[in-house]
Amino acid sequence: MVDETIFKAYDVRGIYPDQMDERLAYRIGRGFARVLSDVQEVPVATLRVGLGRDMRLTAPDMADAYARGITDEGADVIDVGMVGTEMLYWTVGSRRLDGGLMCTASHNPKAYTGAKLVRRGAIALSGDSGIGELRDIVTAGEPGDPVAEPGGVRHEEIGDEFRRAALGYIDPDSVGAMKVVLDGGNGMAGPMVGPLLDSFPIEQVPTYWEPDGEFPDHEPNPLLPENRQFIIDRVRAEGADLGIAWDGDADRCFFIDDTGDFVAGDFLTALLAEALLRKEPGATILYDVRASRAVPDLVKEHGGTAQVNRVGHAFFKTRMRETGAAFGGEVSGHYYFRDFYCADSGTIPALLILELLSVEGSRLSDLLEPLRSRYFISGEINSEVEDQQAKMEELVERYADGEVSRLDGISVDYDDWHFNVRPSNTEPLLRLNLESVVSQEHMEEKRDEVLGVIRA
Repeated sequence: MVDETIFKAYDVRGIYPDQMDERLAYRIGRGFARVLSDVQEVPVATLRVGLGRDMRLTAPDMADAYARGITDEGADVIDVGMVGTEMLYWTVGSRRLDGGLMCTASHNPKAYTGAKLVRRGAIALSGDSGIGELRDIVTAGEPGDPVAEPGGVRHEEIGDEFRRAALGYIDPDSVGAMKVVLDGGNGMAGPMVGPLLDSFPIEQVPTYWEPDGEFPDHEPNPLLPENRQFIIDRVRAEGADLGIAWDGDADRCFFIDDTGDFVAGDFLTALLAEALLRKEPGATILYDVRASRAVPDLVKEHGGTAQVNRVGHAFFKTRMRETGAAFGGEVSGHYYFRDFYCADSGTIPALLILELLSVEGSRLSDLLEPLRSRYFISGEINSEVEDQQAKMEELVERYADGEVSRLDGISVDYDDWHFNVRPSNTEPLLRLNLESVVSQEHMEEKRDEVLGVIRA
């Protein structure tokens, strides 16, 4: 019996071996080839599918099972080995493959396994397109005998070529001397980004830099405060100019400024937008519904066009293609780049921030000060709510005098404050993000007021 809860909004993820094992991985591989064939209206036998895996202890065997499933359905596999997730996305884009499967559970604890799935152009399968169809195929039963002419597997080494492409986003010679604490979380950041950083005149303080699926030091999820306390303390102890932490599959990076303060994802989106607008004046920048007004304000100030978007990488990648946006940033630390096949990257933001600090000759805290002193953000606050839809309608009624949008959950805007409330895809939760442009105290007052309605 397949546990259908493993099919998430943007990937497949579960505990090994209770929810996912090699036998199920084989079925997912078979189903994925069929979905790619249906979605792209081409015969399975013509498909070329990229395959990568992270450093998890189960990943080699699970990746082999995915490959057998894909090839037994008749498609060819290009196996790029142990890589960061964005390296698989880049392979799909640069090789013009029909799709790709990354064997990873991203930032989840050791017990988890999973697969991130993309179609042509490195566009993610999602609950709206592809994941539901895959679920239906996998849960319908055993896939049957392999096809008469199975596909083949070709192994490729793409690391150096990937890093050359990433380096094209900056002027490498402009990166100056600075001291940087690096936290790889025993994930894929070390082998993926490390060789690039070695080429710069920066003093590195690498920590948890070797991939280790045991995660002996801390879980690879820097969004959780307990997992980033280490790098905060280390930046302060070293007197470093910057700290950078990556999640397990290294497609997200997070920054600690020179004072040891964590940099909010929307503020970093604003800085990255500024950096990219210098390279491409007038560019379109996407930001998500949860974000601080710092993003559209800074984009406008630097001559760009800012457009708000639904949360989620499938929505960002699709909209970037529709609008030609140069860059998109999410509060959660996903940063997307048009010239990188609209893929999210944990490498390019690190390079851009190193370049920005060098060119400006400024400390990160100085670049952030105008934002932190003007925009007061709550961060994401979760509340358990039985009937999420009814509660959101109650909020719409309560704040009907504001400007209401239903792009993603509900957003309510006033001149001096705003908030977004979204339901969780997987849990009975409502997620609140709120901002004031008056003061910290005003933000806290409004935050508590809205939470009072949500939790009543």
